[in-house]
Amino acid sequence: MQRDVSSFNTYNYGDALYWDARYVQDALSFDWYQRYSSLHPFVRSFVPTSSRVLMVGCGNSLMSEDMVKDGYEDIMNVDISSVAIEMMQTKYACVPQLKYMQMDVRDMSYFADESFDTVIDKGTLDSLMCGSDAPLSASRMLGEVSRLIKPGGTYFLITYGDPKVRMPHLTRSAYSWKISLYIIPRPGFKKAGSCRSSEKSCLEAIPLTSEGMLPHDYVLEDPDSHFIYICNKTDEEVAQLPSYPLMEDVL
Repeated sequence: MQRDVSSFNTYNYGDALYWDARYVQDALSFDWYQRYSSLHPFVRSFVPTSSRVLMVGCGNSLMSEDMVKDGYEDIMNVDISSVAIEMMQTKYACVPQLKYMQMDVRDMSYFADESFDTVIDKGTLDSLMCGSDAPLSASRMLGEVSRLIKPGGTYFLITYGDPKVRMPHLTRSAYSWKISLYIIPRPGFKKAGSCRSSEKSCLEAIPLTSEGMLPHDYVLEDPDSHFIYICNKTDEEVAQLPSYPLMEDVL
């Protein structure tokens, strides 16, 4: 199994001009992949409400608003689109728990090292994988994410990329991340025993092989599932998985 269609996409999702034009054309709130109602059990399990949270590639999503309603106190939202950020700054001007800044996630030098307890990414790494120089863009973004997370903090990644195409990016020695994988069906998918009917089973980490991959006999209940990587930043050196070529380099 290999799930990553980024190299076949003709849009440059890493380009601010694309996103500015998109938000000018469609200003309605939109959440990529999953809404907070579906992600709630995962967020509450791994992100304390007192955490200082960085939401990368926030767009005009309602997720940060929903997190504040759920008790989260400090969420910094960044996006490459000045159109989206200006829109959200106006919308949430009276919500002190939410702050918005225009920023490229490949260069977040505005923030000091270890500024955040948690970084949440719902599709932003994926969007960079659709742009030019995808492996370099991904490396720059993940390097910044790692720099900004405090020891013991978490990078919370929601993506369509399965371990074959995401683990090579996430397991680089510079990050020292201990990674757990969870899988959630796409919204609206209905099948007995899925996350919609068995929250507890969804909160059980997927056992991975020694190479950090899904077992060969593992079958996704929903072939279009989303993958949640919980990357915990440790003080200790994490044993590294075997090195593989990045799939974006060979496709």
